[in-house]
Amino acid sequence: MKTLSAKRKSKLQYPVLLLLIALMGNYNCIAQQRSKQPVNITVDLGKKTGTMYPFWAWFGHDEPNYTYMKDGKKLLTELAALSPNIPVHLRVHNLLTTGDGTAALKWGSTNAYTEDANGNPIYNWHIVDSIFDTYIKRGIKPYAQISFMPEALSTHPQPYRHHWQPGKNYNDIYTGWAYPPNNYQKWEELVYQWVKHSVSRYGQKEVESWYWEVWNEPNIDYWKGTMAEFFKLYDYAAHGVKRALPTAKVGGPEVAGASSAGGVKFLKAFIEHCISGTNNVTGKIGSPLDVISFHAKGQPTVVEQHVRMNMAPQLRDIAEGFKIVASYPQTKNLPIVIGESDPEGCAACGMATNPSNAYRNGTMYSSYTAASFARKYFLADSLQVNFLGAVSWSFEFENQPWFFGFRDLATNGVDKPVLNVFRMFGMMSGNRVQVQSNRMYGVKAIIDSGIRAAKTDIGALASKDKQSAAVMVWNYHDDDLQTDAEPVEVIINGVPAKSVMLTHFRIDQEHSNSYEVWKKMGSPQSPTNSQIAELEKAGQLATMGEPEKIKVNAGMLKIKMALPRQGVSLLKMSW
Repeated sequence: MKTLSAKRKSKLQYPVLLLLIALMGNYNCIAQQRSKQPVNITVDLGKKTGTMYPFWAWFGHDEPNYTYMKDGKKLLTELAALSPNIPVHLRVHNLLTTGDGTAALKWGSTNAYTEDANGNPIYNWHIVDSIFDTYIKRGIKPYAQISFMPEALSTHPQPYRHHWQPGKNYNDIYTGWAYPPNNYQKWEELVYQWVKHSVSRYGQKEVESWYWEVWNEPNIDYWKGTMAEFFKLYDYAAHGVKRALPTAKVGGPEVAGASSAGGVKFLKAFIEHCISGTNNVTGKIGSPLDVISFHAKGQPTVVEQHVRMNMAPQLRDIAEGFKIVASYPQTKNLPIVIGESDPEGCAACGMATNPSNAYRNGTMYSSYTAASFARKYFLADSLQVNFLGAVSWSFEFENQPWFFGFRDLATNGVDKPVLNVFRMFGMMSGNRVQVQSNRMYGVKAIIDSGIRAAKTDIGALASKDKQSAAVMVWNYHDDDLQTDAEPVEVIINGVPAKSVMLTHFRIDQEHSNSYEVWKKMGSPQSPTNSQIAELEKAGQLATMGEPEKIKVNAGMLKIKMALPRQGVSLLKMSW
């Protein structure tokens, strides 16, 4: 047998060597995956922790005139369909602002109130009706905001209409609409006429199901008056509401930053005014208060060229607001609405001018929403408050660039990944049940230092109804960095059936994600009709495979999966 030359040997051995290296690399990768211990999540369907009340079904935005526009109507229809028999609530600014109804960023108008040459009121409900008609037609409830000041009533009317754009000074938005009224009796009559008109148009029973709230963030520049002047504004507005419909529900004060020094001071002073202060209208003690509201925001930044979220200040605001309300015997059982509850403050600021807003298009917004909303349930449970709703200040922006980085639920009629988290919530009903996870951060730990440690937050929220159960699982971290998917083992005890039909819904890079599909298209700003159809399909909630029937072992199910960072799963079981 002839021997091969050294040169020929090297030619043959080199690819063999590469193959061996590749095989060893694969072996090491597989070995690492096998050695990685799965995250253990245990659910007990037999242990109720509370009801699955739909505080999540509340949304809001600055621009009221988007409501009845093409994409606005489409999104509202989708929101109304989130869950059967659960009404969605909508809060919106500028319902009394003077103007011709032209929509713009951080702006809107209804022209509800003007005056003739002699100073006599002229009421025009056409645009307000267009907004509320759009809601009522879909079964959506207005969380009716009594604001902002009409030009004819403002003590400082000029300048009035602003033309703010992303990148400009945010303080430019605070114009004549932010000032106290020049006549409080006319202000009260305006509110009275509005509520009276609403009852006439929609019926007493319908309007009794709404909440009316006065103004927005009066502890910052949204209110150019003093605290005492706001209390006067509130007294006259609440009196107008109750004069028109004594059974109507009214409240406030929608303070910004409930844990800030200014927020704490204002919220406490407002509650004390309503409890024991002198009413500016009647001269008697106290003012009507049927719902209490405050705002809570997170604080993302950019660190080493990636977005870093910060859930801590948002949860801190919520905890402090809950504690303040619970500290007064007269208010501890009143409904609480977090009138704006978001990862940060400016929905209309895109990522071009605010790079930290890059979280908004992809799955980080989804996982943040899942993880933070679960903690809202936990906080309400621990502080024993009557938590009614948390308004996600996130809607849509008509005729704006695709995936511009606004804080919205849809872009140009295409749903973003975050909307699918609310679709998941819509499939959870009945009672919340006990969940334990060996990788879920406690609320105090998050408030103290965020989710910044080496390990991500892998937790769950679970519910059980008569013939179904659902487990929402997330893999969240403040740092928006991609890592390998984590093995997760979910054990569900107390299943009252011999078998279940399991459907696994997923939000990640490959599922329920129109943004990733849009990027793969080349990020078109003028997509074709076929591309739009593909994006619309990608924006819907998708499943991991097909639903399957699974046997239950002595009341126990074991479900294994790999969950990517910033991914969210919903395990929906029916029997």
